[in-house]
Formats: sequence, C-alpha cells, structure tokens
Amino acid sequence: MSTVRTDITLPPDLRKSTGTGPVRLQQPVFVDSIPPCNHACPAGENIQAWLDKAQAGDFESAWRILVRDNPMPSVHGRVCYHPCEASCNRQQVDDAVSIHAVERFLGDLALEKGWVPEITAKASGKKVLVVGAGPSGLSAAWHLAMLGHEVEIREAGPMAGGMMRFGIPAYRMPRDVLDGEVARIAAIGVKITLDCKVEDVVAAMQDEGFDAVFMAIGAHLGKHVDIPARDSGRILDAVSYLASVERGEEPRLGRRVAVYGGGNTAMDAARTAKRLGAEETMIIYRRDREHMPAHEFEAVEAESEGIKINWLRTIREIDSTTFQVEVMEVDENGRPQPTGKIETLEADSLVLALGQNVDTSVMERIPGVSMEWDGVVEVDENMMTGAEGVFAGGDMVPSERTVTIATGHGKKAARHIDAWLNGTTYRKETRKPTVDFNALHLRYYTDAQQRQQASLPPEHRTSDFSEVMAGLSEKEARYEAARCYSCGNCFECDGCFGACPEDAVIKLGKGKRYEINYDLCTGCQACFLQCPCHAIEMAQTGGLS
Repeated sequence: MSTVRTDITLPPDLRKSTGTGPVRLQQPVFVDSIPPCNHACPAGENIQAWLDKAQAGDFESAWRILVRDNPMPSVHGRVCYHPCEASCNRQQVDDAVSIHAVERFLGDLALEKGWVPEITAKASGKKVLVVGAGPSGLSAAWHLAMLGHEVEIREAGPMAGGMMRFGIPAYRMPRDVLDGEVARIAAIGVKITLDCKVEDVVAAMQDEGFDAVFMAIGAHLGKHVDIPARDSGRILDAVSYLASVERGEEPRLGRRVAVYGGGNTAMDAARTAKRLGAEETMIIYRRDREHMPAHEFEAVEAESEGIKINWLRTIREIDSTTFQVEVMEVDENGRPQPTGKIETLEADSLVLALGQNVDTSVMERIPGVSMEWDGVVEVDENMMTGAEGVFAGGDMVPSERTVTIATGHGKKAARHIDAWLNGTTYRKETRKPTVDFNALHLRYYTDAQQRQQASLPPEHRTSDFSEVMAGLSEKEARYEAARCYSCGNCFECDGCFGACPEDAVIKLGKGKRYEINYDLCTGCQACFLQCPCHAIEMAQTGGLS
C-alpha cells in the first residue's frame, strides 16, 4: 500500500500542470533519503556513496569519499563492530552487506597504492594541539589538517595508536596496517610527538601559541576489585597486561590462566594468553551469555580456540592458585544473584578485565573544567569543556567506548573547533528521513548470499599473533558492494523511465538522474511503485487537474 507524503511541497513551477484526466491529488517527486547504514555509523560515513563507487570498480574514488569522514578505513574494516550492518535492510532478505569487509579492502588497497588526499583548504594560520594519539585524537588531527589548520599531536606513550595498539591484539589489528594509517595522517602535515606527556594545557596554549586544544586521552587504567586473598598468585589488570605484550614484555602467566570479566577485552586477554603458551585458559564471568558486554562473535572465536567460559560465576576468595567461585543465577530482571553454591577452580595467574578508566588528572588543573561523578569530562553540545578553547572527546567524555565512536568524536570535534576558530558555530544539517525495509519495492530482486571472509582454522591460530581474518579479493569486494540496495537514493536503474505509461519521466544522462514532465504525468504511481530503493515519494498536489 502506498503512502502519500504531506510534508513535501512542490515548487510553484511544478504546480502548473495542465495534463488531461481526473483531478490529481498526488504527484511523484524524486527525493534523497538517509539509508539506515549511514544513519547507524558512529563515524558518520557516507557508506552508500562509497559502496556505489566500489561496485563500479572505481576504488580510489570510493576510498576518497570514505576518508572524508574516517581517516583509518583499514583499521575500522577490522575492529569496528559494524552497527551499519546490524541496520542494513538487506538482512531482511538474506544477509546484510558486508560493509566492513569492503571498507577493509579499500583501506588496504589505499595503503598498497600509497593514496593520500589533497588538502584544498587554505592555510588558516591557526594552531591546534591534540593530546592523545588514539582513534579520537588521530581523527581530529586529520580533519583539522584537512580544514587548513596546523596540528600537533602529543602522545605520552612511545607509539601512536592508543588502545588500537595497546588494547587490541595483533591477530585482530596487524601493526603494519595501523602504522600505515598513522603514517598517512602524518603525511598530510600532522606533527606527531611521542613520549611527550602534556602536564599543563593552559601553559601550552599561552606559551606555545596554540589557539585551541582537543583532549583525547584514552582509557588506559584498568579497574580493580577487592578479592579476599590469603596467598594470591600473580594478578594482572588486562590493560597493563595487553600493553606489556605489545611492548614485547611477555608476562609470566604460568600453565593455567584465568580471566575475570565478560567484555571484549576479556576475550582478547584470554586469546592472547593462549598465544603466549598457556595450556589452559578460562574466563570467569558473573552474568550469563545473553547479558555479556562482549559481542557474540568474540565469545564464539574464543571458544573455538579452546577457551572455556564459566558463565554465572563470581570469585569470592583466592588462596594461592585455588579460586573459590560462587555460582550465580539470573533473576526476573536479568541480574545475577548469589546462590551460596561454591565451586573450586585452579589457575596460576588471574587477569582482571573489569573495565578501564581515564587518567584525567591533567584536566583537574584546567580552570573551568567540570567532571562527572564517574571521572569523565563534561562537555557542551559543541564538545567544548568549561574552559574556553579546550575541547574533549573519545573515552574522556560520556559515551560508549569503541574505536568507531572515538573516531566520530574526533571528526565532530574538528568541525566545532574549526567553527570556533573562525568565530562561528557549526550546525549539522537537518537529517533527512531514514528509509526502512518496508519502504522498498524489491519484487525483482533475488537472493545473493554474503561473501564470507576466509579465516585461519582455530587449530592454527594460537601458535602466534598472525591475523586471523583475511580480506576480500577485488572480485569479491565488487560483488559485495553490488549487493547494496541503495536505500533512499536513486541509482539510475531506469525502472521509473520504463514503467511510466505517459512517457513523463525524462532521462537526463548518466549521473544526472531524471526529471518528470508534470504536463504529462497523471499521478498514477507506476514510477513510485516500481522504484526499488524508494527514491520517489508521492506528494500532495492540492487537487491539480
């Protein structure tokens, strides 16, 4: 059943219709809407646009569209949890488009070919300091440089990448790929200074001539929990443990390793222990599988590598290598409740993966900056703190902590910083409607299953830190991109042109789409009803005849 849009007003010249036939209450109008993948992307990528170029084989153009919003597609194609795919309309028919796999292909190809975008903005003469070389800081620096500003990143650690490097193991995020993405950001003129901890932001602004500062310190401090211990074995926090592995300092874990926690970091910590030679690795988590914070595929991969997950268990006491754990049960609200039943587990070391905090001590020395009760920084709608010219994003501000959200924060902050430096205010354009599955007309489409990325067999994974997942070939990437329905945006399929019984649809040439001759159009809806991507709406005409 068709719907008539009442919020679309036809231009005056289109109301001068003099066609014959009954009184027309509606006429077709070409519109562009937001596909659900774009709407769901935390980095604000124009996914549909670069998929269109990719399916045509114009990979460089696709990549250039992609990096307007996200400077690290090779990284995100590997570590993003792709909420875009969870929103993809195609999954209602067969499988979602493997957007992350095509993104990875484009990113890897760009590294291979050495593609670097051209900065077209004029030099602004403004200097911006970015504190932290994690995803948020790198993203902000990229976008600020593209806007014509002079940017320096100062990173307290010895290498850029933040939690992408020190929190995500190499079997998921190969270091040469990360290094390549960082090198491109430096190649457009961003200065990256390592082993340089910023202690006084105000002094940096006053003494070194920085016009604005973006604070992007990651959550590198592991949370701890008090567990009664008579003679505890080796206890490590997951963040420090994973960082030490990255630095080449393999910790002594023993033969049996327990990881306490149920998030993605816990899965990574356990899988890393296996690669470091642990014979037995287990995860202890107080909730059930349905309520774990880790993504399901992370748990599946951990289990496939021989890691045992002890659901609904909480550690009550440690005596050397003996762990007393209490069995929990889920109540009607999905919360774990103690049962009083105790079990005994054995492990030589315990890794605590209970979440991370940000070291915000530097923020406490900036006049005007306010902190939330949980230690994160308060920012306004422009991402500015209470201190004039000091902005913050990523793990430092209230939000979910993922690489892609942090990257989106960097882009958003860069736009607000740019506007503030120019004495204006950045206003995001009003969102267009999002096209859901029910709005599509897919009667002529057939099933086309998603191309799966190859992966190492589980029995071959744990001997080293080689990448587990392989990418798509060029042929597979084009196929996967072509599975996109182009929801809400015309892709010039000529369906409307062929369906119109009055020859009212006029082709304007490749890339120019169509227009409608309203002197001929009778409002019969033929074009609207056959448009597979819902790029046509029926608008009220006011009773034109």
